[in-house]
Amino acid sequence: MRSPIAPLLALGALLAPLVWTSPSRADASAWVFTGAGAVAWKQGDSDFVFDGALSLDVGVGTTPDAPFIFGGLARATPILDSGIDLALLARAATRGFQAGDFGLALDAGAYTRLWGERSTGFTGSLTLGAPPGITLSLQGSIGTNDAVSFAAVAGIDLLRLTVYRQSFLPLWPNPSPAQQDRSPTVAAR
Repeated sequence: MRSPIAPLLALGALLAPLVWTSPSRADASAWVFTGAGAVAWKQGDSDFVFDGALSLDVGVGTTPDAPFIFGGLARATPILDSGIDLALLARAATRGFQAGDFGLALDAGAYTRLWGERSTGFTGSLTLGAPPGITLSLQGSIGTNDAVSFAAVAGIDLLRLTVYRQSFLPLWPNPSPAQQDRSPTVAAR
């Protein structure tokens, strides 16, 4: 007959962390951006084509209290009169960017083009954030089938405007900011 002690010890070891927990704070950063701009793109030996483009980003990252925030995002870039590019990117951003103040974010990852001569490859962007969530993004990509594109997109990050905003607090209070340090100088550090 087998002893029930071994399974009970294993179960106890699994449940032990629940007994000795301490308070924790698990705030995360998030981004929801929408914008529009212009894109220059080409595939193969063709000349560059200039079109309008939209950009939609959704992502999450580490705590907004840190000096640098790291995370990931998904980007959809509909190129008007052509099709849509989809991307998964890693993001590194400054606290000022996340707090809806002045700051920078750098994105890098992979994209796929689901129209024309399909393409996959590398895409990246450098994004300047300004109060209260206004954003200018310079984007580029290079991929298979000699696909190349450059874009400039301006828009607004809806979460940097609302939940994470630390700019304009004397004039426009943020009643429930995500940052643990809720002082107006959080972005200045």
